[in-house]
Amino acid sequence: TRRCFPAINSKKGIIMVGNSTTFDDGRGDKQRNVTDLVEGAKKANVVLEARQVAMKIFEDYTVSWYWIIIGLVIAMVISLIFVVLLRFLAGIMVWVMIVLVIAVMGYGIFHCYMEYARLKGEAGSDVSLKDIGFQSDIRVYLHLRQTWLAFMIILCILEVIVILLLIFLRKRIMIAIALIKEASRAIGHVMSSMVFPLFTFLLVCLCIAYWAITAVFLSTSNEAVYKVFNETQCEFAGNTCNPETFNTTNVTRFCPDATCQFAFYGGETYYHKYLIVFQIYNAFMFLWLANFVIALGQVTLAGAFASYYWAFKKPDDMPAFPIFSSLGRALRYHTGSLAFGSLILAIVQLIRIMLEYLDHKLKGADNKCTRFLLCCLKCCFWCLEKFIKFLNRNAYIMIAIYGTNFCTSARNAFFLLMRNIIRVAVLDKVTDFLLFLGKLLVVGCV
Repeated sequence: TRRCFPAINSKKGIIMVGNSTTFDDGRGDKQRNVTDLVEGAKKANVVLEARQVAMKIFEDYTVSWYWIIIGLVIAMVISLIFVVLLRFLAGIMVWVMIVLVIAVMGYGIFHCYMEYARLKGEAGSDVSLKDIGFQSDIRVYLHLRQTWLAFMIILCILEVIVILLLIFLRKRIMIAIALIKEASRAIGHVMSSMVFPLFTFLLVCLCIAYWAITAVFLSTSNEAVYKVFNETQCEFAGNTCNPETFNTTNVTRFCPDATCQFAFYGGETYYHKYLIVFQIYNAFMFLWLANFVIALGQVTLAGAFASYYWAFKKPDDMPAFPIFSSLGRALRYHTGSLAFGSLILAIVQLIRIMLEYLDHKLKGADNKCTRFLLCCLKCCFWCLEKFIKFLNRNAYIMIAIYGTNFCTSARNAFFLLMRNIIRVAVLDKVTDFLLFLGKLLVVGCV
């Protein structure tokens, strides 16, 4: 048996393939060279590495699933205690939380420095992240000094940012503390609001499951298509055929060399030709239903807390079950408003998905003007989606309080926000920042 090797030489330190061997790609319309083969091997390697990472994550879940559940339960208990304590000690709790977050980040900086110093002189610890490349085992990176140096720099930057924000926003923090104290008091009177988001989460999961099952059924509804193939001229060449009855047709009589072979997997009916339309419709309905469920949850919570806020004597003037009363009002009187607001948001989100699909298809295009225009459209619709989400959330609050339709509520909410735009922006972000610090504290404790 004789074997041969391709001619290989080196050019500027890069290994070059000297021969010009070409390969048939199986389609019969294009020849591939060695460079195409190497690029295909690289992409296949990326897929294999991604599969290894997915398998590694799955194995970690199967080994440590009970620790994950324990951590979630501990986080839930700490969060509940945190919310209850905010009702009585909001000011002290917030400042203690801020100090603890700064302390936790400081300890993280110290720990990263100690690991960085400990790895000094160890074999293989001075290898750079660029040289080691992508690894499926995360523990490989933890043995590198550069990893801990990067962690330490990131934590230092975050520490400085947090301290500067606390210095410049100290007055607004006091107002935000008052808002958090009132919100904690409201949660104390409407404790079912702590459980209701689970109901919204389950409904969203049902929407996702319905969309996924429908998408799979649509994708697997294709069928094998067979075509007539003939080496010589034949009027039936390219026509659809049935391999089981092909020998009994007139095709074999007029074209004796013709064969009925598999062409592709799909279909030639109107249903198969416009299958992408059904997929788009399925995706749109998923976005509409998911946004409707989220809107229903927002209106329900807003109505429950509105019954607390407008009650003269708390809790005597409040309904026995504020969440269920608010949910009943939303389903009975405000379904149309929620559906309309969700429809607007779903349309914008569907346009964003289409733009992302176009961007993915045009990645290899050389037309810079088209890429720039597509990038601008993506940015504009991203901003539009954020604005509509913000406006819808406040419109749903107005719907829950006053019972007006969506357009009227959105208009009133918009002008109310514009009259207090600076206070709303600052207090909203400061409150979000304080709650984010609380989340960091819970995660750090767990």
